[in-house]
Amino acid sequence: MSRVAIGWGAMTDSDRQIAQWVEETPFVDTHEHLIEESQRLAGAIHPRTLPCNDWAYLFRSYAAEDLVVAGLPAADLRRFLGPDLTSQEKYRLIAPYWKRIRHTGYGQALRHTFRGVYGEDDLTAESLPRIAEKYRETVQPGFYARILGLANIEGCHVNSLQRIFMETEQPGLLDHDISILQLCRCSAADFAWVEAETGRRPTTLDEWLDVIDFYFATYGAKAVAVKSQIAYSRALNFEPVTKAHASRLFPHHADRVGALHALGPEDLKALQDYLFRYCVGKAGECGLPVKLHTGVLAGYGVMQLARTHSNAVDVCRLLQDFPETRFVLMHIGYPYEHEFIALTKHYPNAAIDMCWAWIINPVAGVRFLKEFLMAVPSNKIFTFGGDYVAVEPIYGHALVARRGIAQALSQLVAEGWIALEDTRGLIDQIMRGNALQFFRKPYREHATHQ
Repeated sequence: MSRVAIGWGAMTDSDRQIAQWVEETPFVDTHEHLIEESQRLAGAIHPRTLPCNDWAYLFRSYAAEDLVVAGLPAADLRRFLGPDLTSQEKYRLIAPYWKRIRHTGYGQALRHTFRGVYGEDDLTAESLPRIAEKYRETVQPGFYARILGLANIEGCHVNSLQRIFMETEQPGLLDHDISILQLCRCSAADFAWVEAETGRRPTTLDEWLDVIDFYFATYGAKAVAVKSQIAYSRALNFEPVTKAHASRLFPHHADRVGALHALGPEDLKALQDYLFRYCVGKAGECGLPVKLHTGVLAGYGVMQLARTHSNAVDVCRLLQDFPETRFVLMHIGYPYEHEFIALTKHYPNAAIDMCWAWIINPVAGVRFLKEFLMAVPSNKIFTFGGDYVAVEPIYGHALVARRGIAQALSQLVAEGWIALEDTRGLIDQIMRGNALQFFRKPYREHATHQ
């Protein structure tokens, strides 16, 4: 495995200097969904987090979705990501569509990973056996740290897809969020999830609030933030709701089976509104930032663009009602990123995270970073998060991000907006310094030294 230098076309001396500084600067990675390394090493198949244990797993997020959009039948995608086909059979399924997505951000991140981690320029019929073998050879004890080191990443924030808070085996490398989705969405799966983790079966609102209090009391000092991706299922317009009203609604959900449909959309929204705002209040008490999914949705064929478009408008009320709580607006709100520049320019408690954005659309990422730095104080942005379940593609995504950061700053220097000598400190700030400062937990540091 070898680090690949960033670069693009003809470069001036200024471009080369900026590219070198960007390459040398470590990232603090503010968003991943990594499963624990021991689970990768064990190789136990899990339909959501490890559906197969071969090179196809690297496509799970997000290149697989581009394959379907390019024409791959959904049934073939399920077979491709499953454990039953041989490597050759999997390659034959996707080969015609891989050619169509090699240029997308998702495809480029994988190609950089093939090159930098496996030493192969591309996925082809000829390189496939070597890639398949190198995938197996790479998955060895310590490979998370090796790959993150190769990508020059000094640490990751992880939003676990398996637990509300994951007590990681690698606390020096991985910091975890508390996932509040299961605490405020009110689905049957959420009730079952909480029962499996805590043994509790709340039947009243007060009992459910005790569960929320338990998670914050137990993990608040260990967490780096709280995270919610509830924007996948509803708008972010969380309105104030009285506890008395929420208490009347909760028993209709509490049996988790027969009465789940007793709440209509308005009542369900009201209950979610109350619980979400309660979680935000607890995050504020713990000094934890609140990370919110905004913008485009992962997957294919499901996004309601009108609701996505409303994210920036809807979040204004949260920013106003919780002025002492810090909010991290994720994924630049793509494709409505200009509204999010306006939000972070106006609200002191709003910051932007470019996680995932570089591979959604690398060119939009360059454009966004330029416009953001011209409008918003430079301490309010975090410039990288891979947003992967597998560790290997983080390498390729980080390379795409470094190239984009270097291009954005080089263009600003060439256009006369920023002086070259000012970029060195700015690079360190936006790639690592902002995250280290923003997510610092003085109360945890103090407790550690008691």
